[in-house]
Amino acid sequence: MERLDKIISNQMGYSRKEVKDLVKSKRVLINDVVASKSDIKVDVSKDIIKVDGKEISVKEFVYLMLNKPKGYVSATEDKVMPTVLELIPIEYSHRDLFPAGRLDRDTTGLMLITDDGEFAHNILSPKKHVKKTYEVVIDIPMTEEMVIGFKNGVNLIDGECKSSELIITGEYSGTVILTEGRYHQIKRMFGCFGAKVLELNRVGMGNFYLPADLEIGECREFTDEDLKKIKGD
Repeated sequence: MERLDKIISNQMGYSRKEVKDLVKSKRVLINDVVASKSDIKVDVSKDIIKVDGKEISVKEFVYLMLNKPKGYVSATEDKVMPTVLELIPIEYSHRDLFPAGRLDRDTTGLMLITDDGEFAHNILSPKKHVKKTYEVVIDIPMTEEMVIGFKNGVNLIDGECKSSELIITGEYSGTVILTEGRYHQIKRMFGCFGAKVLELNRVGMGNFYLPADLEIGECREFTDEDLKKIKGD
């Protein structure tokens, strides 16, 4: 059981005082009955809450997929550059959202934006081995030497990378699958072979892949099935 004003405040971004005014104005219904007070207890698993005739979907956490464009930093705030949170629709602005993991400013593709810290930790933890799939374009031809090097574990200045998969898809393009996420990892790994990464686009997390109809800069909520795919279920 939760207080009515807390539920409406969390889900719609109203202050407690604003919720109290909504109730006084008889704009809040519980099971189609006008709410008597703003601090009454409600069972969100059974009771239907409506504000101005619109039913509230009570969610403990929000999970958004974003097709990140270039030029945005993976942070909640930045004094210089625009952040990925600026691309999130205003109806989510009252929630404490953050990007789960980072993509470089010039890297595009799939990002998870959420307010569920435990879920974010689980998909980012190296111990969970959640794979991340990227499409990459470099400035020199892809080689079997690179494929073998990625598989064996490229040695960087901060230690050897875990074995990863490089699939050559074109003369200058390939798909990289990682299970860890070091700083600028893919760029640094290709740098060990004298290559510069020109384009980098994350297309998958776990067994979930960026939907073809999700335009760059757009976002939408993950379904429960989507989230299972991210975890590899």
